[in-house]
Amino acid sequence: MRFLTLLLCYRPMELFAQQASTDIAVVDPLSTSYLMKLTGGLLLVVAVIFILAWFVKRLNLTQHSQNAALKVVAGLSLGTRDRIVVLQVGGEQVLLGLTPGRIEKLHILAEPLSVDDYANPIMPFAEKLNKLMGKGVEK
Repeated sequence: MRFLTLLLCYRPMELFAQQASTDIAVVDPLSTSYLMKLTGGLLLVVAVIFILAWFVKRLNLTQHSQNAALKVVAGLSLGTRDRIVVLQVGGEQVLLGLTPGRIEKLHILAEPLSVDDYANPIMPFAEKLNKLMGKGVEK
């Protein structure tokens, strides 16, 4: 009885294996056309990754703090890694020098800068995209 059960279970699997083996086309992995398709697909994926990274950097889609107690009033890039920023802490404004290894207080401003004059409002994604494409947003 066990032998008959095993035979009945094995026989359909053998038929499926024979049918599957006849439907598969054999591709030589070292053929020129296959290698060109493989290389082209790889280059396309890498190009899409670089284009998306450039697009995100161009639109400056980084997280901005929504905390009202601390606010970056203005900033100036001095090089690839060095910046000067004016940070508003409560009612006081502090000029900070930012380098990769250090944050240093340069000056406490006696007369605060106007936040409205220097603030960079956070635009929604649609407005940034339209500005980048050269189209004005009409409201």
